[in-house]
Amino acid sequence: MSRICELTGRRPETGNKVSHSNRKTRTRWLPNLKTKKFFVLELKDSITLYLSARAIKTIDKHGGLVPALFNAKESDLSENLKRLKRRVTKTRAN
Repeated sequence: MSRICELTGRRPETGNKVSHSNRKTRTRWLPNLKTKKFFVLELKDSITLYLSARAIKTIDKHGGLVPALFNAKESDLSENLKRLKRRVTKTRAN
């Protein structure tokens, strides 16, 4: 499982850790990723996602997974969530 948030696209960042003596050592900062299960009311189905803590807070702020999904940038979404968005749009049209 890769360390990429499925909703926001956050991924590990790299840079230098600088000591007091100004030595530079390469380091990685990993996103705070959690596995979370959501129930999608429109599809009457549940989905398990790999999300950052920030994305979980965003979903709570928007009032659920589907509103957060429609407010997110299309380029940041994983293929799994793009598929889910198309399914929800199709069921809303019917």
